[in-house]
Amino acid sequence: MPEGYLRPRLETLRRHQNPDGGWGYFPGKRSWLEPTAYALLALQNEKESPAWQKGWRLLRSWQRDDGAWQPNGHVPEAHWATALAITLHCANKVHDAAFRKGVDWLLATSGAETRLFARLFAMVDKSPTGHDLKFRGWPWRPEATAWIEPTAHTLVALKKAATQISGSELNRRIVLGEGMILRRRCSDGGWNYGAKAALGIELPSYPETTALALLGLQGSREADLTAALRQAHHLWQDSRSRWSRAWLAISLRTFGTALPEESEGQQPTHDLILTALEALATPDGGHRYFRPTGFAA
Repeated sequence: MPEGYLRPRLETLRRHQNPDGGWGYFPGKRSWLEPTAYALLALQNEKESPAWQKGWRLLRSWQRDDGAWQPNGHVPEAHWATALAITLHCANKVHDAAFRKGVDWLLATSGAETRLFARLFAMVDKSPTGHDLKFRGWPWRPEATAWIEPTAHTLVALKKAATQISGSELNRRIVLGEGMILRRRCSDGGWNYGAKAALGIELPSYPETTALALLGLQGSREADLTAALRQAHHLWQDSRSRWSRAWLAISLRTFGTALPEESEGQQPTHDLILTALEALATPDGGHRYFRPTGFAA
């Protein structure tokens, strides 16, 4: 990747780091967990620097007593981006008590539709969703239903954590999470946000959810991902969305797909997550941080 593409993105992230060490969704805005995690991943090669370490300490300070991460220092609820925090811990090779508590929280969390009452209701519901509720995914927030994207993020985190944490429950949740994603695949080979059909109508796949689903399914013993990778490449070729292209490039390059480099003249935007994702999507970038240890493309 030309330096003229990657360097401005890293410089943008450095320039817009907040005084507390974190990043907002946009320059000058309050620090939040999600953009801070992506920025730290994109700047992982600078993890010995005081600025990176300040961001790392801030992110670590947002962990709750139950093991989950909250979205920032002002919102105390548990947040789906606990999965990103675990992925960042693995990239940083930190597998301490805080890391283990975070993994335990992820293992104890699942979509509300898999609870006993919801499963009993589904047995008598005359308009079923078609979902097999024995396959458990993860929600955006506790007490909500599971969706493809948080499930994929959590599978990436758990698969990376598996080298440090053994046990049947971790392996069981990985298998169930993979099963949930596979059974919601659209007929075109990719993935929609939560279901493959609605009201009897087949839904099309979307670029970013297809990219994330593939990342979550890395190394799956059950999955034949040939059609999904073909659809992801087709979506990458057709998409005009920089957000979609960045996620698809991260996913496809993780699977070893060779892609043309993005235009060197394309400048970073004020969306700091997008800036970080475009840096991570470069051929030599941090897309490897989304790859479970031992996974072979």
